[in-house]
Amino acid sequence: MKLWRTSLAFISGLNEKVGAAISWLTTVMMLLVCFDVFTRYLLKRSSVAVQELEWHLFAVIFLLGAGFTLKHDRHVRVDVFYARLTPKGRAWIDLLGSLLFLLPFAALIIWTSFTFVKNAFLIGETSPDPGGLPARFLIKAAIPVGFALLLLQALAVAGEALRVILELPLQPREKKK
Repeated sequence: MKLWRTSLAFISGLNEKVGAAISWLTTVMMLLVCFDVFTRYLLKRSSVAVQELEWHLFAVIFLLGAGFTLKHDRHVRVDVFYARLTPKGRAWIDLLGSLLFLLPFAALIIWTSFTFVKNAFLIGETSPDPGGLPARFLIKAAIPVGFALLLLQALAVAGEALRVILELPLQPREKKK
């Protein structure tokens, strides 16, 4: 039981730290977009590398922030039925949704993306555009890493749902606010 709770706390803490770090990338991306707009429209100069960096940052924010978003229950969903359920009913939906849909999907993406990343690394893939960014495998590596964080958080969601279903108490230091 203690290992279970420690594992859930570790996963949630990991995604919390990654989410906090990734949140700063939104500021960097905003500044980069402002710089790009300034140089493009006022100075009449443009850089392919800057434009690619913008979408690379967006991809990293989206991929690495998915576990954090799930942890805070901020993913988009239709709550027509879910909101009306009891806490135990919501826990069943969370448990079954995690086990039947999210975990297999995340595992599939992780498994299939390894070849994608490996091939990009082996060929030394760079941007096909003149002046683009090198080392494209780095951005591609965010795919399995992001889905691994999402998979871990799905395990934590399933574990918490199981705790609610089994009516196991929270430890005093784990009580929710």
